[in-house]
Amino acid sequence: MAVMCLAQLANAQQTRAVSGQFGILGEWDLTATLSERPVGQWAGRALMKHVGYCTADGLEEKTGELRLTLAEPRRRISGTLLIDGVECTFSARLKEGDDGTLRCPDRRDMPLTLSVN
Repeated sequence: MAVMCLAQLANAQQTRAVSGQFGILGEWDLTATLSERPVGQWAGRALMKHVGYCTADGLEEKTGELRLTLAEPRRRISGTLLIDGVECTFSARLKEGDDGTLRCPDRRDMPLTLSVN
């Protein structure tokens, strides 16, 4: 029984919940649960929901992959968001609600706010 509890505790420590918004008007909600890869590296499936007012055909959802690198001593976060085969990059200062910029090769830069737990 103790081994099961320790295994569950180890698994709980190896995931992080990420939530946030991106887009010119913050029109996309982003959620993800990330698993630790090499030390300081995190990756997992991301769900993006369009929450803006300009939805013609109802709620739009996309899935992708979110990869993060956390530099704890410097309180920096950087990573990539893969959406529809397009790799976007970002960097931000780690704080309560990380404000940064999402850069995608096929569109202009967008504000990004993330919270990593």
